[in-house]
Amino acid sequence: MSTSTLARRVSPAAVALAAVAVLTACGDLHAPGATPGATSRPSGSSSPSASGASPYVEPGAGDGAPHYNENNAYRRAGEMAPAHAADAEREAARIRPVLKRLWEQRKWNPETVRTALLRLGYEEERVAQDGKRLGGTLTVTGLPSHWEGDGPVTPEGSRVALRVHDDACVTAFLQQSNFAVSTNGPYPETGCFQPPYGH
Repeated sequence: MSTSTLARRVSPAAVALAAVAVLTACGDLHAPGATPGATSRPSGSSSPSASGASPYVEPGAGDGAPHYNENNAYRRAGEMAPAHAADAEREAARIRPVLKRLWEQRKWNPETVRTALLRLGYEEERVAQDGKRLGGTLTVTGLPSHWEGDGPVTPEGSRVALRVHDDACVTAFLQQSNFAVSTNGPYPETGCFQPPYGH
């Protein structure tokens, strides 16, 4: 094959590639004489999404942020063994009517809730300063504070954690508007209670 034949075959492909490169350069249309970096947009069009956003979206990412799953691993409960999950469901069924009765009586303070649950035969969980569990399975606290307006607000109510097994918990809350009881595995940093956002 002669050099001139090869040049004729490559030439149309090269021209097409060059045309595509020119037409798609940075995805912006430039008016003649425009300042480099300035873009031309039809009036009334919305601006593009925030520049610098990662094109990578992690599978299962709640808000599409890069590394969402990695950054929120501390807020995911551990897995429960099937038999332990069934045990946790049984304990939740014992706790639910007690909490429903207290909620209907408008008694959701931690002391009242703790006393009612201790009557079911649970023992308060005791933990050493280094975090080692010393015994017991029940924890009842006030609801965590949250930011509202100019400062933190602590709502009235209680939250409950019952450690059924090392890998199985019952968690619940009571407040003026509602109450709920659920089962979950423990969280890496906070045991039965889901940790707040903030890492």
